[in-house]
Amino acid sequence: MQPAEFDDSTAEYWARQIRIGASVAAGVTLLGCVRVAVDWDTDRRWMLGPILAAALVQIAAALLPWARLVRSPRVRGWLVLWWVAELPLAFLFSTIDQDGLLLYLSGIALIMVTAASLYGPTVVVGLGALAAAGYLALLPDLTGANAVSTVSLVAIMACLVALNSINARSRRRLDRRRQAAEHRTEMLLEAASDAVFAIDVTGAVRYASPSAQRIFGLTGAEVTGKALVELAHPEELAGLRAWMGALFAVPGGTARTEARLRRPDGTWLHLDVIGTNRTDDADLRAAVISLRDIGRRKELEEQLSRQAFTDSLTGLPNRALFRDRLEQAVRRRAGGGVTVLLIDLDDFKLVNDNLGHSAGDELLATLAGRLRAEMRPGDTLARLGGDEFAILVEDLDGADAVALAERLLLAGREQVRLDSRDVTCSLSIGIASGDLPAGQLLRDADLAMYAAKRAGRNAYAVFSPSMSRSVLEEAQQRVDMELGLEQEQFVLLYQPVVDLATQRTTAVEALVRWQHPEDGLLSPYQFIATAEANGLIVPLGRWVLREACAQLARWRRETPAAAGLKVNVNLSARQFQYAGLVADVAAAIGDAGIPAGSLTLEITESMLMEDITGAIETLRALRALGVRLAIDDFGTGYSSLNYLKQLPVDIIKIDRTFVEQVDTDADDVALVDAVVALGQALRLQTVAEGIETEGQWMMLRQIGCDQGQGYLFGRPGDAASVPGLLIREPAPAEL
Repeated sequence: MQPAEFDDSTAEYWARQIRIGASVAAGVTLLGCVRVAVDWDTDRRWMLGPILAAALVQIAAALLPWARLVRSPRVRGWLVLWWVAELPLAFLFSTIDQDGLLLYLSGIALIMVTAASLYGPTVVVGLGALAAAGYLALLPDLTGANAVSTVSLVAIMACLVALNSINARSRRRLDRRRQAAEHRTEMLLEAASDAVFAIDVTGAVRYASPSAQRIFGLTGAEVTGKALVELAHPEELAGLRAWMGALFAVPGGTARTEARLRRPDGTWLHLDVIGTNRTDDADLRAAVISLRDIGRRKELEEQLSRQAFTDSLTGLPNRALFRDRLEQAVRRRAGGGVTVLLIDLDDFKLVNDNLGHSAGDELLATLAGRLRAEMRPGDTLARLGGDEFAILVEDLDGADAVALAERLLLAGREQVRLDSRDVTCSLSIGIASGDLPAGQLLRDADLAMYAAKRAGRNAYAVFSPSMSRSVLEEAQQRVDMELGLEQEQFVLLYQPVVDLATQRTTAVEALVRWQHPEDGLLSPYQFIATAEANGLIVPLGRWVLREACAQLARWRRETPAAAGLKVNVNLSARQFQYAGLVADVAAAIGDAGIPAGSLTLEITESMLMEDITGAIETLRALRALGVRLAIDDFGTGYSSLNYLKQLPVDIIKIDRTFVEQVDTDADDVALVDAVVALGQALRLQTVAEGIETEGQWMMLRQIGCDQGQGYLFGRPGDAASVPGLLIREPAPAEL
């Protein structure tokens, strides 16, 4: 009979119609009071009191809170009795009054109209039937109408009932359509990703869409009546008020902003807010505010910002953020006072190659923490990439900057535990300061850092203008070396190693030279140090190894006398520490097709002592391939007999400094004799380097040294000269 659900609009409509009906009924009843007082007989005027009381009751009924009461289905059901009760009262009044039929018809019309405004056709037809019965009952007493008149009046009454019934049905149909449209709108708003508020000019929420509960955790009833600014974040309160003021200042205008509003649990919701001023719309008189949750977008923006300006491994600022802060510092201190320290971890690539990238990452993270601990709170530490860090400090004089660099060097040298191994690293630090652009400060610090590396690493250097030229020259040499490797500008020369007893060539040592297109043939002293510093020594050493093995294979194929010839190849420090060394050696031997025992690898004594444990592991892996191992420049390092006993080597090469005066200095004779005896005790072959005179050769042969090399037996020559060394009979006395 009534709508299934009552919203605010429906409840207000019912309340309005009930008040109108009660007011009309009260007015008609008061007119009845006047009628009684004027036209009725004196003996019936006592009814004036009850009729007046009925009018007052109807006036009081109009003042009840119907918008709340009609929400109850029971109240709406009992209200029908109000209209039903009006019918017998109207009937009784009409039976007494001389114009009762006219009054009855008018009263019934009012009752039918007010009932049709609220109830459906069934109620209207029922009331109409009761009213028609009363009407028919009044006709014989109040008129002398004939049958035709009676039928006509009844027909008019039926039409009145029918019209009101049709109106009630039409109204119900329109109500259902309206409710269906509102329901669809509510469903769409509830499913929408946005919450929609209607806010009046005071900033109070007058409407909140169902989606507000999903987004905010607040129902429409909980939000309605509140000021939107009550939910705003304190930091954004003033901005939100200014935005709302600007929005309401322009009728029909649209404005957009972002805001944070509080949920009931105290968390903050990031929202994109779009407002349209509809205060000029008579049906709305409010601003329509659309609020979209952009929390995920904000999180993504923050994540992207962190990725764009923060190093993911260490959590430090990255190059872009460091550059931005450096530029800001330079602008703040136009007169100077900005210092940059550029830090590079020495030989970090070896950690990655030997222990793996995870160990390298752990080392970088640990180092970042140690560097940060040495800095002031206001300084900026950044990771520029790879193993390179940078520090920005302000208000630091030269002496304090040097003191900071010294502390950083000490922190960098502390051992780090990586994969059950204690690793010690070192830093190279470049310092630059002055009233210079940010880019220039970074370049100067970079030049100073490379100067520290050239000075031996584990050091710092303060920039000076003289560094620029040397670094540029070094950079050019690196480019030239890379091009030289690509264009095969490097060549190998071979120096014979002879048996001191028979003077026959038993091996050749491969020595690299650079056939520079502009500077001619360069000795190792002119490029090896640079290759070590810039890392090109590894690919260069790999090329030397493969070329020497391939050349030995050619000699053996082409020259019968080379059947037992061996080749010696020197390994650099970085090459020996390179994790792929064993694989490179195995590939060189396998590709050349030579026996592993025909290759001798020479390692300096100082290289072995840098990391004796790691050196032993590498030597054992090389020995497992079958190659021979030699300690070069023996006697110039600090190895102990205990270490020498542990090293899996085959040959000791006595340094030339002990050979120069072996035929004239008794102390050198004693030293060489001790080394040879040591070699014999450990079953190691001994080779003397730098033999240039016959006297040296004779003394070394007398001491018992096994082999030797030097200008006395032959200078380094190209590959074509080696077969001649193998077939000739040497004559030392003539050389």
